[in-house]
Amino acid sequence: MAVSSKSPTRQPGQALAVTAGVMLANASGYVLTVVAARLLAPAAFGELGALLAVLLVGAVPAMALQTHVALKVAADPDKSRRPVVGLGLAVAATTTALAALAVPVAAPLLRVADVGAVIWLALCVGPLTLNGLWHGLLQGDRRYALFGALVALEAGARAGGALVGLAWTGTTTGTLAGAALGATASTAVGWLACRRPRPGRFRTNDVREVLHAGQALLAVVVLVNLDLLLARHVLPAAASGEYAVGAVLTKIAYWLPHAIAVILLPRLARPEGSGRALASALAVCAALDGVVVLGAALFGPTATRLIGGPSYADTALPLWAFALVGTLLALAQLLLYARIAGRDRKATLLVWLAVAGETALVMLWLNDSPAQTVSAAVAATGLLVASGAVVEARARRHGRTT
Repeated sequence: MAVSSKSPTRQPGQALAVTAGVMLANASGYVLTVVAARLLAPAAFGELGALLAVLLVGAVPAMALQTHVALKVAADPDKSRRPVVGLGLAVAATTTALAALAVPVAAPLLRVADVGAVIWLALCVGPLTLNGLWHGLLQGDRRYALFGALVALEAGARAGGALVGLAWTGTTTGTLAGAALGATASTAVGWLACRRPRPGRFRTNDVREVLHAGQALLAVVVLVNLDLLLARHVLPAAASGEYAVGAVLTKIAYWLPHAIAVILLPRLARPEGSGRALASALAVCAALDGVVVLGAALFGPTATRLIGGPSYADTALPLWAFALVGTLLALAQLLLYARIAGRDRKATLLVWLAVAGETALVMLWLNDSPAQTVSAAVAATGLLVASGAVVEARARRHGRTT
Protein backbone atom coordinates (compact mmCIF):
# COMPACT_ATOMS: atom_id res chain seq x y z
CA MET A 1 0.00 0.00 0.00
CA ALA A 2 1.42 3.36 -0.95
CA VAL A 3 2.14 5.79 1.83
CA SER A 4 1.60 9.47 1.34
CA SER A 5 4.63 11.69 1.78
CA LYS A 6 2.64 14.77 2.60
CA SER A 7 3.34 16.62 5.79
CA PRO A 8 0.50 16.28 8.30
CA THR A 9 0.17 20.01 8.39
CA ARG A 10 -0.44 20.26 4.62
CA GLN A 11 -3.67 18.31 4.68
CA PRO A 12 -6.29 20.87 5.75
CA GLY A 13 -9.25 18.82 4.50
CA GLN A 14 -8.19 15.79 6.52
CA ALA A 15 -7.49 17.94 9.58
CA LEU A 16 -10.96 19.47 9.31
CA ALA A 17 -12.54 16.02 9.10
CA VAL A 18 -10.76 14.90 12.27
CA THR A 19 -11.52 18.17 14.05
CA ALA A 20 -15.19 17.94 13.16
CA GLY A 21 -15.35 14.38 14.48
CA VAL A 22 -13.66 15.32 17.76
CA MET A 23 -15.88 18.38 18.20
CA LEU A 24 -19.04 16.36 17.64
CA ALA A 25 -17.78 13.73 20.08
CA ASN A 26 -17.12 16.37 22.74
CA ALA A 27 -20.49 17.99 22.04
CA SER A 28 -22.32 14.69 22.60
CA GLY A 29 -20.63 14.33 25.98
CA TYR A 30 -21.60 17.89 26.88
CA VAL A 31 -25.24 17.25 25.94
CA LEU A 32 -25.29 14.15 28.16
CA THR A 33 -23.90 16.14 31.10
CA VAL A 34 -26.40 18.98 30.69
CA VAL A 35 -29.41 16.68 30.37
CA ALA A 36 -28.31 14.43 33.25
CA ALA A 37 -27.82 17.46 35.51
CA ARG A 38 -31.46 18.37 34.94
CA LEU A 39 -33.04 14.92 35.17
CA LEU A 40 -31.07 13.37 38.03
CA ALA A 41 -31.12 14.39 41.67
CA PRO A 42 -27.90 16.12 42.80
CA ALA A 43 -26.67 13.02 44.64
CA ALA A 44 -27.31 10.79 41.63
CA PHE A 45 -25.70 13.30 39.28
CA GLY A 46 -22.62 13.41 41.47
CA GLU A 47 -22.52 9.62 41.36
CA LEU A 48 -22.75 9.64 37.56
CA GLY A 49 -20.04 12.27 37.31
CA ALA A 50 -17.67 10.19 39.42
CA LEU A 51 -18.34 7.07 37.34
CA LEU A 52 -17.80 8.92 34.07
CA ALA A 53 -14.49 10.23 35.44
CA VAL A 54 -13.47 6.63 36.13
CA LEU A 55 -14.46 5.74 32.57
CA LEU A 56 -12.02 8.40 31.35
CA VAL A 57 -9.20 6.45 33.00
CA GLY A 58 -10.70 3.22 31.64
CA ALA A 59 -10.28 4.64 28.14
CA VAL A 60 -6.47 4.78 28.50
CA PRO A 61 -6.00 1.20 27.17
CA ALA A 62 -8.00 2.21 24.09
CA MET A 63 -5.75 5.25 23.59
CA ALA A 64 -2.62 3.12 24.01
CA LEU A 65 -3.90 0.48 21.60
CA GLN A 66 -4.85 3.11 19.03
CA THR A 67 -1.39 4.67 19.22
CA HIS A 68 0.42 1.34 18.85
CA VAL A 69 -1.82 0.11 16.03
CA ALA A 70 -1.55 3.36 14.08
CA LEU A 71 2.24 3.23 14.24
CA LYS A 72 2.43 -0.45 13.26
CA VAL A 73 0.00 -0.19 10.36
CA ALA A 74 1.58 3.01 9.04
CA ALA A 75 5.03 1.39 9.11
CA ASP A 76 3.96 -1.87 7.41
CA PRO A 77 0.31 -1.88 6.27
CA ASP A 78 0.23 -5.36 4.76
CA LYS A 79 2.05 -7.43 7.39
CA SER A 80 0.83 -5.69 10.53
CA ARG A 81 -2.94 -5.78 10.06
CA ARG A 82 -3.92 -9.27 11.28
CA PRO A 83 -1.46 -9.34 14.22
CA VAL A 84 -2.68 -5.97 15.56
CA VAL A 85 -6.30 -7.10 15.27
CA GLY A 86 -5.47 -10.17 17.33
CA LEU A 87 -3.64 -7.94 19.80
CA GLY A 88 -6.62 -5.60 20.01
CA LEU A 89 -9.05 -8.43 20.78
CA ALA A 90 -6.69 -9.71 23.49
CA VAL A 91 -6.30 -6.26 25.06
CA ALA A 92 -10.08 -5.68 24.99
CA ALA A 93 -10.73 -9.04 26.68
CA THR A 94 -8.08 -8.34 29.32
CA THR A 95 -9.33 -4.86 30.14
CA THR A 96 -12.89 -6.17 30.45
CA ALA A 97 -11.76 -8.90 32.84
CA LEU A 98 -9.76 -6.43 34.94
CA ALA A 99 -12.70 -4.01 35.05
CA ALA A 100 -14.97 -6.83 36.21
CA LEU A 101 -12.52 -7.76 38.97
CA ALA A 102 -12.45 -4.12 40.10
CA VAL A 103 -16.24 -3.89 40.56
CA PRO A 104 -16.32 -5.13 44.21
CA VAL A 105 -13.67 -2.55 45.12
CA ALA A 106 -14.96 0.36 43.04
CA ALA A 107 -18.57 0.24 44.23
CA PRO A 108 -17.89 0.97 47.93
CA LEU A 109 -14.93 3.24 47.15
CA LEU A 110 -17.10 5.51 44.99
CA ARG A 111 -20.06 5.09 47.38
CA VAL A 112 -22.35 3.92 44.61
CA ALA A 113 -25.69 2.73 45.93
CA ASP A 114 -26.47 0.33 43.07
CA VAL A 115 -23.59 -1.99 42.18
CA GLY A 116 -25.30 -2.51 38.82
CA ALA A 117 -24.08 0.94 37.76
CA VAL A 118 -20.46 -0.12 38.31
CA ILE A 119 -21.06 -3.40 36.45
CA TRP A 120 -22.39 -1.54 33.42
CA LEU A 121 -19.44 0.85 33.67
CA ALA A 122 -17.08 -2.15 33.53
CA LEU A 123 -18.93 -3.41 30.47
CA CYS A 124 -18.17 -0.12 28.71
CA VAL A 125 -14.42 -0.69 28.87
CA GLY A 126 -14.23 -3.56 26.37
CA PRO A 127 -16.12 -1.78 23.57
CA LEU A 128 -14.07 1.38 24.19
CA THR A 129 -10.88 -0.64 23.75
CA LEU A 130 -12.15 -2.29 20.56
CA ASN A 131 -13.01 1.12 19.16
CA GLY A 132 -9.43 2.16 19.93
CA LEU A 133 -8.36 -0.72 17.65
CA TRP A 134 -10.61 0.48 14.81
CA HIS A 135 -9.42 4.07 15.25
CA GLY A 136 -5.81 2.93 15.08
CA LEU A 137 -6.41 0.96 11.89
CA LEU A 138 -8.04 3.93 10.18
CA GLN A 139 -5.40 6.32 11.48
CA GLY A 140 -2.56 4.06 10.30
CA ASP A 141 -4.20 3.78 6.88
CA ARG A 142 -4.63 7.58 6.83
CA ARG A 143 -8.35 7.32 6.17
CA TYR A 144 -8.93 10.47 8.17
CA ALA A 145 -12.42 11.35 6.93
CA LEU A 146 -13.70 7.94 8.00
CA PHE A 147 -11.70 8.22 11.22
CA GLY A 148 -13.43 11.50 12.12
CA ALA A 149 -16.84 10.06 11.25
CA LEU A 150 -16.24 6.98 13.40
CA VAL A 151 -15.04 9.05 16.37
CA ALA A 152 -18.23 11.12 16.19
CA LEU A 153 -20.46 8.07 15.68
CA GLU A 154 -18.91 6.15 18.57
CA ALA A 155 -19.29 9.03 21.01
CA GLY A 156 -22.79 9.75 19.71
CA ALA A 157 -23.85 6.13 20.12
CA ARG A 158 -22.48 6.01 23.65
CA ALA A 159 -24.04 9.33 24.68
CA GLY A 160 -27.27 8.58 22.80
CA GLY A 161 -27.60 5.20 24.49
CA ALA A 162 -26.96 6.87 27.83
CA LEU A 163 -29.67 9.47 27.18
CA VAL A 164 -32.18 6.75 26.24
CA GLY A 165 -31.30 4.82 29.39
CA LEU A 166 -31.58 7.99 31.46
CA ALA A 167 -34.98 8.91 30.00
CA TRP A 168 -36.25 5.33 30.35
CA THR A 169 -35.14 4.68 33.94
CA GLY A 170 -34.19 8.01 35.46
CA THR A 171 -31.25 6.32 37.22
CA THR A 172 -27.48 6.20 37.04
CA THR A 173 -27.60 2.47 36.39
CA GLY A 174 -29.93 2.89 33.43
CA THR A 175 -27.77 5.69 32.04
CA LEU A 176 -24.62 3.57 32.11
CA ALA A 177 -26.47 0.54 30.74
CA GLY A 178 -27.50 2.62 27.74
CA ALA A 179 -23.93 3.88 27.34
CA ALA A 180 -22.55 0.33 27.36
CA LEU A 181 -25.09 -0.88 24.81
CA GLY A 182 -24.46 2.12 22.57
CA ALA A 183 -20.69 1.61 22.75
CA THR A 184 -21.10 -2.08 21.93
CA ALA A 185 -23.22 -1.29 18.88
CA SER A 186 -20.60 1.18 17.64
CA THR A 187 -17.91 -1.54 17.64
CA ALA A 188 -19.82 -3.40 14.92
CA VAL A 189 -19.87 -0.27 12.78
CA GLY A 190 -16.14 0.17 13.35
CA TRP A 191 -15.43 -3.41 12.28
CA LEU A 192 -17.33 -2.84 9.05
CA ALA A 193 -15.62 0.52 8.47
CA CYS A 194 -12.25 -1.22 8.77
CA ARG A 195 -13.29 -3.76 6.10
CA ARG A 196 -14.02 -6.62 8.50
CA PRO A 197 -10.43 -7.44 9.47
CA ARG A 198 -9.56 -10.87 10.86
CA PRO A 199 -7.25 -11.50 13.84
CA GLY A 200 -3.83 -13.13 13.70
CA ARG A 201 -1.00 -14.03 16.06
CA PHE A 202 0.92 -11.23 17.72
CA ARG A 203 4.25 -11.01 19.49
CA THR A 204 4.92 -10.51 23.21
CA ASN A 205 6.88 -7.39 22.31
CA ASP A 206 3.67 -5.83 20.97
CA VAL A 207 2.10 -6.22 24.40
CA ARG A 208 5.05 -4.43 25.97
CA GLU A 209 4.71 -1.59 23.47
CA VAL A 210 1.02 -1.17 24.30
CA LEU A 211 1.81 -1.15 28.02
CA HIS A 212 4.49 1.49 27.48
CA ALA A 213 2.12 3.67 25.45
CA GLY A 214 -0.57 3.14 28.08
CA GLN A 215 1.47 4.39 31.01
CA ALA A 216 2.73 7.31 28.91
CA LEU A 217 -0.77 8.38 27.92
CA LEU A 218 -2.05 7.83 31.45
CA ALA A 219 0.53 10.37 32.58
CA VAL A 220 -0.84 12.84 30.02
CA VAL A 221 -4.45 12.23 31.17
CA VAL A 222 -3.39 12.87 34.76
CA LEU A 223 -1.49 16.02 33.85
CA VAL A 224 -4.34 17.43 31.75
CA ASN A 225 -6.77 17.12 34.69
CA LEU A 226 -4.36 17.65 37.58
CA ASP A 227 -4.59 21.40 38.05
CA LEU A 228 -8.38 21.34 38.31
CA LEU A 229 -8.28 18.55 40.90
CA LEU A 230 -5.62 20.35 42.92
CA ALA A 231 -7.55 23.61 42.75
CA ARG A 232 -10.64 21.93 44.16
CA HIS A 233 -8.51 20.59 47.01
CA VAL A 234 -6.54 23.69 48.04
CA LEU A 235 -8.74 26.65 47.10
CA PRO A 236 -11.91 27.86 48.82
CA ALA A 237 -15.15 26.73 47.20
CA ALA A 238 -15.80 30.00 45.35
CA ALA A 239 -12.21 30.25 44.12
CA SER A 240 -12.22 26.64 42.92
CA GLY A 241 -15.36 27.47 40.95
CA GLU A 242 -13.52 30.36 39.30
CA TYR A 243 -10.67 28.03 38.48
CA ALA A 244 -13.09 25.57 36.86
CA VAL A 245 -14.25 28.38 34.56
CA GLY A 246 -10.67 29.09 33.49
CA ALA A 247 -9.98 25.38 33.05
CA VAL A 248 -12.59 25.30 30.28
CA LEU A 249 -10.22 27.41 28.17
CA THR A 250 -7.38 25.04 29.02
CA LYS A 251 -9.38 22.18 27.53
CA ILE A 252 -10.25 24.25 24.45
CA ALA A 253 -6.59 25.03 23.78
CA TYR A 254 -5.62 21.41 24.42
CA TRP A 255 -8.21 19.88 22.07
CA LEU A 256 -8.18 22.51 19.30
CA PRO A 257 -5.04 21.15 17.54
CA HIS A 258 -5.89 17.48 18.22
CA ALA A 259 -6.25 16.78 14.51
CA ILE A 260 -2.58 17.71 14.06
CA ALA A 261 -1.59 14.97 16.52
CA VAL A 262 -3.84 12.42 14.79
CA ILE A 263 -2.35 13.13 11.37
CA LEU A 264 1.22 13.38 12.66
CA LEU A 265 1.35 9.98 14.40
CA PRO A 266 1.40 7.73 11.28
CA ARG A 267 4.10 9.97 9.78
CA LEU A 268 6.30 9.26 12.79
CA ALA A 269 6.23 5.53 12.04
CA ARG A 270 8.89 6.00 9.36
CA PRO A 271 12.10 7.87 10.15
CA GLU A 272 12.47 9.56 6.78
CA GLY A 273 11.00 13.04 7.03
CA SER A 274 9.55 12.46 10.49
CA GLY A 275 11.72 15.19 12.02
CA ARG A 276 10.41 17.78 9.56
CA ALA A 277 6.86 16.55 10.11
CA LEU A 278 7.20 16.92 13.88
CA ALA A 279 8.68 20.41 13.59
CA SER A 280 5.91 21.46 11.22
CA ALA A 281 3.23 20.01 13.51
CA LEU A 282 4.67 21.81 16.54
CA ALA A 283 4.70 25.10 14.62
CA VAL A 284 1.09 24.75 13.44
CA CYS A 285 -0.06 23.72 16.93
CA ALA A 286 1.66 26.74 18.47
CA ALA A 287 0.17 29.05 15.84
CA LEU A 288 -3.38 27.76 16.32
CA ASP A 289 -3.24 27.97 20.08
CA GLY A 290 -1.35 31.25 19.93
CA VAL A 291 -4.56 32.78 18.61
CA VAL A 292 -6.44 31.40 21.63
CA VAL A 293 -3.86 32.76 24.07
CA LEU A 294 -3.88 36.18 22.41
CA GLY A 295 -7.68 36.27 22.35
CA ALA A 296 -7.80 35.36 26.04
CA ALA A 297 -5.32 38.11 26.85
CA LEU A 298 -7.29 40.73 24.91
CA PHE A 299 -10.83 39.67 25.76
CA GLY A 300 -10.39 37.82 29.05
CA PRO A 301 -13.29 39.37 31.02
CA THR A 302 -15.71 38.89 28.10
CA ALA A 303 -14.64 35.28 27.65
CA THR A 304 -14.99 34.64 31.38
CA ARG A 305 -18.58 35.90 31.33
CA LEU A 306 -19.37 33.82 28.24
CA ILE A 307 -18.01 30.65 29.85
CA GLY A 308 -19.20 31.09 33.43
CA GLY A 309 -22.14 33.46 33.13
CA PRO A 310 -22.95 36.68 35.01
CA SER A 311 -21.83 35.21 38.34
CA TYR A 312 -18.22 35.59 37.18
CA ALA A 313 -18.55 39.08 35.68
CA ASP A 314 -16.23 40.63 38.28
CA THR A 315 -13.68 37.81 38.34
CA ALA A 316 -10.12 38.84 37.51
CA LEU A 317 -8.96 35.49 36.12
CA PRO A 318 -5.71 35.49 34.09
CA LEU A 319 -7.51 33.63 31.33
CA TRP A 320 -4.50 33.80 29.00
CA ALA A 321 -2.55 31.65 31.50
CA PHE A 322 -5.18 28.91 31.31
CA ALA A 323 -4.99 29.01 27.51
CA LEU A 324 -1.20 28.84 27.74
CA VAL A 325 -1.41 25.69 29.88
CA GLY A 326 -3.61 24.03 27.24
CA THR A 327 -1.16 25.08 24.52
CA LEU A 328 1.81 23.63 26.38
CA LEU A 329 -0.07 20.40 27.02
CA ALA A 330 -0.83 20.04 23.31
CA LEU A 331 2.82 20.62 22.42
CA ALA A 332 3.93 18.13 25.07
CA GLN A 333 1.63 15.48 23.64
CA LEU A 334 3.16 15.87 20.16
CA LEU A 335 6.65 15.46 21.61
CA LEU A 336 5.50 12.42 23.60
CA TYR A 337 4.09 10.78 20.47
CA ALA A 338 7.47 11.24 18.82
CA ARG A 339 9.21 9.45 21.69
CA ILE A 340 6.61 6.66 21.74
CA ALA A 341 7.25 6.17 18.03
CA GLY A 342 10.97 6.13 18.81
CA ARG A 343 10.41 3.45 21.48
CA ASP A 344 12.01 5.69 24.09
CA ARG A 345 10.74 4.38 27.44
CA LYS A 346 12.65 6.92 29.51
CA ALA A 347 11.03 10.01 28.02
CA THR A 348 7.72 9.23 29.74
CA LEU A 349 9.42 9.90 33.06
CA LEU A 350 9.40 13.59 32.15
CA VAL A 351 5.60 13.65 32.18
CA TRP A 352 5.42 11.97 35.58
CA LEU A 353 8.03 14.42 36.88
CA ALA A 354 5.83 17.27 35.64
CA VAL A 355 2.89 15.73 37.55
CA ALA A 356 4.99 15.52 40.71
CA GLY A 357 6.39 19.02 40.25
CA GLU A 358 3.01 20.66 39.73
CA THR A 359 1.57 18.82 42.73
CA ALA A 360 4.44 19.97 44.93
CA LEU A 361 4.19 23.59 43.77
CA VAL A 362 0.46 23.78 44.45
CA MET A 363 0.40 21.84 47.72
CA LEU A 364 3.39 23.63 49.24
CA TRP A 365 3.36 27.21 47.89
CA LEU A 366 1.04 28.32 45.08
CA ASN A 367 -2.36 27.76 46.66
CA ASP A 368 -3.72 31.14 47.75
CA SER A 369 -5.59 32.06 44.56
CA PRO A 370 -6.54 30.74 41.09
CA ALA A 371 -3.78 32.91 39.59
CA GLN A 372 -1.14 31.25 41.76
CA THR A 373 -2.41 27.75 41.06
CA VAL A 374 -2.50 28.23 37.28
CA SER A 375 1.02 29.65 37.45
CA ALA A 376 2.13 26.30 38.89
CA ALA A 377 0.54 24.55 35.91
CA VAL A 378 2.30 26.95 33.52
CA ALA A 379 5.65 26.29 35.19
CA ALA A 380 5.27 22.50 35.19
CA THR A 381 4.03 22.21 31.61
CA GLY A 382 6.53 24.77 30.34
CA LEU A 383 9.44 22.84 31.82
CA LEU A 384 7.97 19.63 30.38
CA VAL A 385 7.86 21.06 26.85
CA ALA A 386 11.37 22.51 27.13
CA SER A 387 12.89 19.28 28.46
CA GLY A 388 10.89 17.20 25.97
CA ALA A 389 12.23 19.30 23.09
CA VAL A 390 15.79 18.80 24.36
CA VAL A 391 15.29 15.03 24.63
CA GLU A 392 13.81 14.87 21.12
CA ALA A 393 16.65 16.93 19.64
CA ARG A 394 19.29 14.77 21.29
CA ALA A 395 17.58 11.57 20.17
CA ARG A 396 17.46 12.68 16.56
CA ARG A 397 21.03 13.91 16.69
CA HIS A 398 22.12 10.44 17.77
CA GLY A 399 19.88 8.74 15.21
CA ARG A 400 17.49 7.13 17.76
CA THR A 401 14.26 7.85 15.90
CA THR A 402 13.12 4.23 15.59
